[in-house]
Amino acid sequence: MISTARSGASARMLLVVTSMLAAAPALAQRHADEHWVATWATALVARPLPGPNSPPPRRGFPPPAKVDNQTVRQIVHTSIGADRARVVLSNVYGTEAIEIGAADIALSGKDAAVVAGSVKSLTFAGEKSARILPGAVLLSDPVDLKFPPLANLAIDLYLPGTLGIDPSPVTTHNGASQTNYVSATGNHAGETSFAPESETGSWLLIARVEVAAPASTRAVVAFGDSITDGARSTPSTNNRWPDELARRFAERKGSPMAVLNAGISGNQVLADGAGISALARFDKDVLMQTGATHVIVLEGINDIGVARSNAKPSVEDLIAGHEQLIERAHARGLKIYGATLTPFEGAGYFTPEGEKKRAALNEWIRTSGAYDGVIDFDKLTRDPAAPTKFAPAFDSGDHLHPGDAGYKAMGDAIDLALFR
Repeated sequence: MISTARSGASARMLLVVTSMLAAAPALAQRHADEHWVATWATALVARPLPGPNSPPPRRGFPPPAKVDNQTVRQIVHTSIGADRARVVLSNVYGTEAIEIGAADIALSGKDAAVVAGSVKSLTFAGEKSARILPGAVLLSDPVDLKFPPLANLAIDLYLPGTLGIDPSPVTTHNGASQTNYVSATGNHAGETSFAPESETGSWLLIARVEVAAPASTRAVVAFGDSITDGARSTPSTNNRWPDELARRFAERKGSPMAVLNAGISGNQVLADGAGISALARFDKDVLMQTGATHVIVLEGINDIGVARSNAKPSVEDLIAGHEQLIERAHARGLKIYGATLTPFEGAGYFTPEGEKKRAALNEWIRTSGAYDGVIDFDKLTRDPAAPTKFAPAFDSGDHLHPGDAGYKAMGDAIDLALFR
């Protein structure tokens, strides 16, 4: 097992290091000309292990998993296709190391099954098991796996211990709008027919899938809150607005463009809560995404809603936060586009004071010229007869999130010329 932790067996570690050094020239020669781009990614948060005082799961999502000597099969939806891939695992919020007993990747089949013959074992520096240190990420070795754009991949992780050591948080993405599967006891990684013991609506420990792609391939990061995360879209159907944008890119001729979803439900620009604030996570969730050249920002409605009638945060505070994101993107050479905030009258945290802030922030996004371009989701989704409300055809029913039709309209409305 390759471990990022210090081993007490000095001789064994020396043997491993010597072997890796011997193999390094061959590996470097084989992969030196490969251009890696993420085809799928998610934004991660810290979640305590479920217990008797855990909050109830969100409507439509299975509860978070507690994994103890079990295998997790997780389904991810790619944006660009490839014939070579690798997986990035993360324990960034954990305070204890996590053992990976085995890992596989395959083409996803129906429900928990995978396509026969497509299973590829993932290795880490040539080893089939590994350890992710607290606060660290772990990159798998590349595998040859051919899949088209918009494919579903299954990533299996056999976790021989308990996922996280109480009180170590689990690094996860809650509310994934995707059903994932937890096996009975033992190592079931790579099994074609996977009999789940339970299901979860979260992604656990997986941060990104990267592919070897042509040098002209780029990626756009969709950075936002629950509306980017796809809340209240139909689970396991990939109807979030970034998914709709990825479909359009896949249909377009020319250089491939990946779409990476970095939305976190409940996220705010200025305050921690549902994940760390947008300002705190921007480097990790945008600037460090492999191959990212563009970013779309749709953030601020939760700052406004959570404040309700309070004066703070003010519009000026929110503008200052957006300006920070813009400057940091430009410093790394990324194009950054501002999306206007969609209507929210009728939502549980709506107030007239909040509506004034939303209108003022949207006006700044549209007219200030601070962003490299504007995507006017507000104008697209609002009811012409009542502009502070969602158009009925686009409203999921909670007056805050779009339904599938609204998400499709948002993805369809983005001008692809922004990404030439």
